[in-house]
Amino acid sequence: MADTATAPGRAAVADAAPAPAPRRPAGGWWSPRGRERLLQLAFLVPAVVYLLLFFGYPVVQNAVMGFQEYSTRTFYTGEAPFVGLANYVAVLSSNVFGTALLNTVLFTVGSIAGQFVIGLGIALFFHRRFPLSGVLRSLLLLPWLIPLIVSGAVWRWILDQDNGALNRFLSAIGLAEHPGWLTSTSLALIAVIGVNIWIGIPFNTTILYGGLQDVPQELYEAAALDGATGWRAFRHVTWPLLRPVVNVVLVLGVVYTIKVLDIILGLTDGGPANATQTIATQAYHLSFQEFRFGEGAALGNVLIVISLVFALLYLRANRRALAR
Repeated sequence: MADTATAPGRAAVADAAPAPAPRRPAGGWWSPRGRERLLQLAFLVPAVVYLLLFFGYPVVQNAVMGFQEYSTRTFYTGEAPFVGLANYVAVLSSNVFGTALLNTVLFTVGSIAGQFVIGLGIALFFHRRFPLSGVLRSLLLLPWLIPLIVSGAVWRWILDQDNGALNRFLSAIGLAEHPGWLTSTSLALIAVIGVNIWIGIPFNTTILYGGLQDVPQELYEAAALDGATGWRAFRHVTWPLLRPVVNVVLVLGVVYTIKVLDIILGLTDGGPANATQTIATQAYHLSFQEFRFGEGAALGNVLIVISLVFALLYLRANRRALAR
């Protein structure tokens, strides 16, 4: 009787007791996941600050300077009045801009074409391993590792008209004519393009060789069974799988080459008679030789816009081609 009497009471007490609150998932900044996020931010913040200080601020300052009358007087007075589009009108309507734009296009296209074709050929050559291939690949990186100012000085000696190694070699093989590689208006740009090709070959070779390493060997074996060897294997197996790497190489190559400055300054300083003057060298001359910083900044902004437009158009065209 006692058990039966107390059972309903216990049930009533159990029903009346509040249900335990559901456990909330651990969260907040002091949870293990939150501390992990804080650690990630701690590593990310220095990189962001560095980019903002050394890349973001100069770009913004250069963009603002393009609309100002910025000269040496500004360093003393602090006054840089806004002049609107006057700097852009001045640089775009100058007699040098047309020549600099054409030279920039020729220099960029010639350099990229030479670097890519030769780099791809060397990468395909080293793709087949042979004795001392690793040593030769290491030596191939030397043009890329040498400081550009040193490379410019060495090539300026090699291409010297009177005492250069190249003209001495031509004389040794019976060619008496000594062309002025860096002093002729018809040869200077070609010589500068050749030097820049020599400098950029290691970069193209390294990236393309890494892309070739990712092509499965089984695909070549399957293609060989279908009779696709040599050029056909390259066209139907290597090139389609290498295309993403090619896109990266070309875009980075154009963005870098279009603003090359030190090699041209070291070899010809934009001469003779503006034969090797590019937009980058002209912007340098306006800013640091003629001290017209506003016009130099405006020309630099034009170069940035040209680089961005090319990169966007190329990436968009490549995306369409991949979607087909």
